Amino acid sequence: MSKPIQGEMMYEGKAKRLYATDDPNLTIMEYKDSFTAFNGEKRAEMTGKGRLNNAISAEIFEYIKENGVPLHFVEKLDELRQLAVRVKILPLEVVVRNITTGSIVKRLGVEEGKRLPRPLLEFYYKDDALGDPIVTEDHALLFGWATEADLAEIKKITLRVNELLQKLFEPLGIVLVDFKLEFGKDRDGRLILADEISPDTCRFWDSSTGDRLDKDRFRKDLGNVLGAYEEIWRRLSGRKK
Repeated sequence: MSKPIQGEMMYEGKAKRLYATDDPNLTIMEYKDSFTAFNGEKRAEMTGKGRLNNAISAEIFEYIKENGVPLHFVEKLDELRQLAVRVKILPLEVVVRNITTGSIVKRLGVEEGKRLPRPLLEFYYKDDALGDPIVTEDHALLFGWATEADLAEIKKITLRVNELLQKLFEPLGIVLVDFKLEFGKDRDGRLILADEISPDTCRFWDSSTGDRLDKDRFRKDLGNVLGAYEEIWRRLSGRKK
C-alpha cells in the first residue's frame, strides 16, 4: 500500500497541525513543540515535545486499537506525524476523573487527591472563546452537539479506554489520575475516538513518589517538563522488553 501524499494544511491547533492527503478519507496529524495552558494564556516552545507526544500517543493508540476500541489512528509515519482517518469532530470534550485534582477541586471545594469509588465523567463544550465550559448531557442533546446514541457510545468507549489505560500504566508505576478524550464521526457516520492521548491530555502521577509526569509541570512551573514526558515514554516503550 502506497503512503498518502501530504497536501495543504487544513487546520492548526494549539498542539497539532492537520493536513489533507490525496485520499479524501485520510488526514495527516503533525505534532508541534508548543505548550499551552489556561486556554492559551500561557505559552512556550520546547524542542522535542512534539516527538514525544507523537511517540506516546501512537503507542497508546496501538494498544487500545488491539483491544477493540474504534479510533481514527492508522499508523505513525515518522517522528512528528501520524496518519489518521478524517473525521468531523464533535464539539464535546469528555473528561474522566479517577482521582480529584485540578479544576474539580476549585469548582467544588473537594479534597485534593481523593480516589473516587468509580470514574467520574464530565462533558465540556469545545469553545476557546468561552473557556470550554462544563455542560450536561441535556445541553449536548438540546443544542444538537450529540445524539442520545452518540452519548451512550461515548460513555461506553470512554469507560473502556479508562479501564485499558489503567491496566497499561499501573504495572509501569504510573497512576492514571484523569484524562480528556475527543470523538469524531467518519464518512459513514461512525463514532470513533480521535485527537491524541498523551501527557498533554492526561494527568499521570508516579505511584511511589507522587511526582507529576504530565503537563501540570508546565501549568504549575514545576520544572523539568520534557523530562517528565521522557520518563513516560521510557516506561511505556520499555514495557515490551
